[in-house]
Amino acid sequence: MNFRNSQGTEAILISISIAMLLRILPLPRDWLVFNPDWILLVVIYWCLYIPERFNIGSAWIFGLLTDVLTGQLLGQQALVYSVIAYIIIRLHQRIRLFPLSQKTLIILCLLLLGQTLVFWIQNVQNAVYSGWNYMIPAFTGTLAWPLVYIGLGGLHHRAKID
Repeated sequence: MNFRNSQGTEAILISISIAMLLRILPLPRDWLVFNPDWILLVVIYWCLYIPERFNIGSAWIFGLLTDVLTGQLLGQQALVYSVIAYIIIRLHQRIRLFPLSQKTLIILCLLLLGQTLVFWIQNVQNAVYSGWNYMIPAFTGTLAWPLVYIGLGGLHHRAKID
């Protein structure tokens, strides 16, 4: 993240912090599969709207923090977040022109890609197959995207982040 222009940096860090709290929210065991990757949703938003300040390196750092936070294989989420950030930053000018419904479909594809990468990494590591339940966070993340989009959009304009 580019700290030279510090206007709005606090808002970005607060949004990531809230997403981290939502990621580790204590839920009943049966409900854990429905908890979307809130951090990835926030990373996608900031990469989409301020790619010059929130870049692939920022996504990688927050991916590493997510790995530490969730106790997963170090670098797993960092790789996923970096790949998705690359795609978003590469296509951000096109994606920003789409209406929310089309953006939501793009987010679904990206979240499915992310879950597929995590699934692949974990299966290479210890060959555990957990069925199609593995993709549920991508669908719940897609349902949560409009809320993240509207919430961070308001924060983005209130904090006057350039």
